[in-house]
Amino acid sequence: MSTSNLHPGLNLGDHHGEAHEGAETIVFGFWIFLMSDLVIFGLVFASYLTVANPMGMAGGPGPEDAFDLASIFAQTMILLTSSLTFGFATLAMRHERGRAAIARWLGVSLLLGLVFLSLELRDFAHMIEAGAVPQHSGYWSAFWGLVPLHGLHVAVGCLWLMVMLAQMATLGLIPVVKTRLLRLGLFWHFLDLIWVAIFSIVYLGGLMP
Repeated sequence: MSTSNLHPGLNLGDHHGEAHEGAETIVFGFWIFLMSDLVIFGLVFASYLTVANPMGMAGGPGPEDAFDLASIFAQTMILLTSSLTFGFATLAMRHERGRAAIARWLGVSLLLGLVFLSLELRDFAHMIEAGAVPQHSGYWSAFWGLVPLHGLHVAVGCLWLMVMLAQMATLGLIPVVKTRLLRLGLFWHFLDLIWVAIFSIVYLGGLMP
């Protein structure tokens, strides 16, 4: 591979021609978008941390009353596995394994993303039943501002995956489709990193004595 037109993340290689040549500028721009999104998450995390104490709960239900750690751990494993399968999809694209192989791994990632969302929605319903609603306290207001924001991003990622599968089926692996898949891969892995922070700070941190 040449040392030109390289970017952080998976590089397709010179044999991909236009898709490789144009990826450096396109992916760099997408990195800027991800950093702006990271700033938003950072601000929401900061808001959460300011009220993550007994006073912030206003005497209402706490994390131990509303969190299902087994479900949350399952969601973590599912989302991390989806990142692995997405990595297999991008490697299949890099090594030109064909549309079927790429679509298969993307389909698995999509399925895992949808399972993650379904489990998360079930947990949200349980929290509402337990009285852990935004209007109850500053803590739960901050929680509902942070965790569902990540879930919304995952939902957008799933929709994006559906669009890319449709574009692969109709347009084939043309250069613009390849660079869009590269950007989607960065987005998907970014969501995994944010979830690890949520799992560690919000769920595990919230359940610590």
